[in-house]
Amino acid sequence: MKYSGVLKKMTTEFISPVNYYLDMGGDFLNMNQLINKTISIGFVKYQCLACGEDKKIFRQGFCYDCFYKMPQTGDWIMRPELSTAHLDIEDRDLEFEKQAQLQPHVVYLANSSDVKVGVTRKAQIPTRWIDQGAHEAIEIVEVPNRYLAGITEVALKDHVGDKTNWRRMLTNNVKDLNLAEERDKLFAFVPEEAKPYVIENNKETEISFPVEKYPQKIKSLNLDKTQLYQGVLKGIKGQYLIFEDGTVFNVRNWEGYVVEVGV
Repeated sequence: MKYSGVLKKMTTEFISPVNYYLDMGGDFLNMNQLINKTISIGFVKYQCLACGEDKKIFRQGFCYDCFYKMPQTGDWIMRPELSTAHLDIEDRDLEFEKQAQLQPHVVYLANSSDVKVGVTRKAQIPTRWIDQGAHEAIEIVEVPNRYLAGITEVALKDHVGDKTNWRRMLTNNVKDLNLAEERDKLFAFVPEEAKPYVIENNKETEISFPVEKYPQKIKSLNLDKTQLYQGVLKGIKGQYLIFEDGTVFNVRNWEGYVVEVGV
């Protein structure tokens, strides 16, 4: 069967292992059920997630024009310490920014390839950890706005990494660590403004992914260069589809691309 739709990141269900669903124009494909089956992915056209036009995607599913005007792509998204809604200062759309920034946020440790520090809205836990391919994670602080989370992350980045090595994550070249111990080492470096929000007695969350076989060598599927691909799906981790021949496809990287999926 053929399914066509604009790519958006897969939705997930936090069970063991994680369940993944791909929205193809109203048809939701349970991707776990496709593991060990041959599927094809073919590029059809572009469809900006904002304006809906067939314009080349620039970043995050948006065309160039929309990327530089949408409130969802302000600098504070990638750099939470730049958030200003708590000061009633607008970046692009103050109402949107208040809704997004003035809600509980969590600074956390996640272990996808190495231990890294990150920020997410509380409502996005554990979805954020799943999307990063983390097999374990733990909260450090829970603060009332994005700015406090941002300055905490900046302070902790001097003592722990903030990037995921996606190749190590996808080859499962990872170690299990005691994240509670790793978290405790960082308490001394939490900024004074965030110290009242430290979480001391929680346990790490463990996440299992539906992967039958991890690749030894990886090649990334680029829809701009390879507009039709076919392979046997062997697993899913983070937002990556993992195929038998070592090809991996980061669904989130290709948001805004209309594809035809053959099953």
